[in-house]
Amino acid sequence: MMRGTTSTVGVVNFITFLISIPILGGGIWLSARANSTECLRFLQWPLIIIGLSIMVISLMGFAGSCYGLTWLLKLYLFAMFFVVAALLFFIVFAFAVTDRGHGEVIINRSFLEYQLSDYSGWLKDRVSDPGYWAKIRACLRDGKACKGMARYVRDPNTGLLVPESAQMFYQRDLSPIQSGCCKPPTSCGYTYVNETLWSPTAGAVVVGDPDCSRWSNDQQVLCYQCDSCKAGVLASIKHSWRKASVINIVVLVILVIVYVIGCAAFRNAKRIENDEPFGESRMTKSRPSRFQF
Repeated sequence: MMRGTTSTVGVVNFITFLISIPILGGGIWLSARANSTECLRFLQWPLIIIGLSIMVISLMGFAGSCYGLTWLLKLYLFAMFFVVAALLFFIVFAFAVTDRGHGEVIINRSFLEYQLSDYSGWLKDRVSDPGYWAKIRACLRDGKACKGMARYVRDPNTGLLVPESAQMFYQRDLSPIQSGCCKPPTSCGYTYVNETLWSPTAGAVVVGDPDCSRWSNDQQVLCYQCDSCKAGVLASIKHSWRKASVINIVVLVILVIVYVIGCAAFRNAKRIENDEPFGESRMTKSRPSRFQF
């Protein structure tokens, strides 16, 4: 019976070890996106730490079950409780800070446009902070976030490759960062030359929109100073964090089930451990002596 309980605890810990892999993978995925596109290095580290913690804790519980170390199993369950609580807090926090903000539909455009005024809360304040935005802006510029926008088509008359037409560009599905940071807002009325080169149209600029004056054809500037760029970064972060949170919700449910099974197995092991000496004592007392007359 004790051996069966120990095997159950071992299997449970092996499952928790497997669960840590997608959590750690989610943190690494967010880290890769932060390095390449979003440039906001924050939420990936809690995920990586939680994933590594579950790995270490599951190995701790596995060792405790194999060697019958009750104190180690108790420490395992105690630590796992805080990991589950931390993962739950992480999920709630991710949804709470990304609950607002969405792209705006523009007539005759397939892509969405983003406005900073649609967002609010801690994440907006964090991204909009001048000192922090300077780092994000430098990351976007150095990472050449707008470099992949260029597309060329072959001119049927000359056979040469030329930039795609404005109508072709307007039908593209741009990412939030491409829409917010790599072109001026549609409301500014700029004339399309190519994806990152626009010429102002006299009298078409909307008065009161500061992003119109912030746009520059300098490829190192573009609209990296624009509020629309900040909104695009927020939209991209929201998409990534929500996607990671959905995976973490599934992992959390499985982790809670595994934790409950581990608690039940631990209680069963403790009960057997407490009952065995008593049972052996009773058998010893009731066994008749061979030399009794």
